[in-house]
Amino acid sequence: MTAAIQFGSRTIDFRLEYSDRKSLGITVTPEMEVLVKAPTDTSIEKVKEKIRKKAPWIIKQQSFFLSFQPKTPKRKYISGETHLYLGRQYRLQIQIGKEETVKFKGKFIEVTTHDKSRVKDLLDNWYLQHARTKFHAIAEPLIDKFKKYKVEPSSIVLRDMPTRWGSCTPKGKIILNPELIKAPKGCIEYVIIHELCHLIHHDHTQKFIDLQTKEMKDWEKWKMKLERLMA
Repeated sequence: MTAAIQFGSRTIDFRLEYSDRKSLGITVTPEMEVLVKAPTDTSIEKVKEKIRKKAPWIIKQQSFFLSFQPKTPKRKYISGETHLYLGRQYRLQIQIGKEETVKFKGKFIEVTTHDKSRVKDLLDNWYLQHARTKFHAIAEPLIDKFKKYKVEPSSIVLRDMPTRWGSCTPKGKIILNPELIKAPKGCIEYVIIHELCHLIHHDHTQKFIDLQTKEMKDWEKWKMKLERLMA
């Protein structure tokens, strides 16, 4: 079942699962969902009371996840529309031609195609190719920095993630959202550093936060920029 509590001006929604267990447990998922597992005889009032007590912790946990919640209007892929690349805005310019190309032209991203319905696919593929090159170039010196902690990601891969900017698997693979290529370089560095910190501390403990601050003193500034990016 799902329910919610009010904590100050904030509403905390949660999902409640009853099971054959002795104590009540609260988890915050990377998608920022609050999951409560409780013994079968626990009243909803008792569950809500426990969540109120843990509310500051829940809110803090949610704030540390690299949530990706796009708020931009749906793109139409027409000439004159603005598109981001590394934090800068460019206007889309569509040309009709036999060869299919995407390239920068001053303050424009120029897409040449014989069929306007192909513009989205061509632009998406262009972003993906640039993301592959840029992410690895940005990550390389950061990975070198983290070698002093005797950690190194097994690989860096790109994957569309509807709710996250990045993640780290238990085996040390770092996954990045290709949409990050639209953000400034500092935002990309922040996400990579965040995931590199997870190679050392798997949860958002104080040790994790201290390490992230040590490796990127102004990470909060870049986190806020990232969260505003799609606004």
